[in-house]
Amino acid sequence: MTFGGVFLTPEVIAVGEVLIDFVASEPVSYEEVKFFEKCFGGAPMNTVVGVSRLGVSSGVITAVGDDSFGNFLRKELEKNGVDVSHIVVKRGKRTTITFVANDPATGERSFMFYRKPWIGDTADTSLEVKDIDESYISSASILHVSGFSLSQNPCRNSVFKAIDYAKKVGVRVSFDPTLRIDVWDSPSILRKTYDKALKSSDIASFSREEAEFIFQTEDPEEAAHRALKYGIKIVGIKLGDRGAMIFNKAGEKVKLPAFKVKPVDTTGAGDGWNAGLLVGLIKNWDLKKCITVANAIGALIVTRRGAITALPNREELQKFLRDKAKIDIEI
Repeated sequence: MTFGGVFLTPEVIAVGEVLIDFVASEPVSYEEVKFFEKCFGGAPMNTVVGVSRLGVSSGVITAVGDDSFGNFLRKELEKNGVDVSHIVVKRGKRTTITFVANDPATGERSFMFYRKPWIGDTADTSLEVKDIDESYISSASILHVSGFSLSQNPCRNSVFKAIDYAKKVGVRVSFDPTLRIDVWDSPSILRKTYDKALKSSDIASFSREEAEFIFQTEDPEEAAHRALKYGIKIVGIKLGDRGAMIFNKAGEKVKLPAFKVKPVDTTGAGDGWNAGLLVGLIKNWDLKKCITVANAIGALIVTRRGAITALPNREELQKFLRDKAKIDIEI
């Protein structure tokens, strides 16, 4: 973005996948669904849209195909105030797509990806080392990274280049595992890659299932303590309808219940939660305020289909908190 003709680096930059989510129009199986709705998708990009809607500047480093879907994704980011100057168009590649269906009872998602290793190269896996602009990263406060984007090369090497440079210049690294086992060539590569990413992270957040898989424990508190041993400074554990917990390296812990809403589609709820946490850290909020805002955003998102459809702006979030929690928080 620019101000008076001078380029300003966003405070939060996401590097990783952007893709099209085709979300089932009703909560039935893939065999039964008749229609899918085209939606903006990609975990790190959902997060920075959430960050932008809360008034914190954001940008992306990602790749799209030379097609109409790529154009749609770029326009959606622009419409939401996200800097798109470092989106790379990959000639001869198609924009990555996925189909999303939801369990009728819980709203929980399942995914069917059209990208490596199931088909040939698509745009999100084709981000190259040369596409990483170190000067763009250097003035940010946080670099937000998706584990999904580490599943295939050349994107894996490119994202690690961004991480290494961020660490070198003192930009905090935020890691979201975005665990989707079927986009990896093997579980051993997945675990080795996650291990490397965790050792380079300052902030990390996990769903209950991700924490159990990565840290080999069903106890979310134990998982958080194991994460902190990697050197991570802030650890978030998202517990779905049971709320969430945040821990820090100083030994502080805050756990709050979820806000009660009727779930329609859980796609993007964790990404929105991450947006609330990152905004809170940018604004130097205490852990309780961070988790309160993050939980509220996650709750709002599940009330509509699509990952960014219900992401709130500041006024909408403040109204939700007043109505649901009878609290007034300055965002």
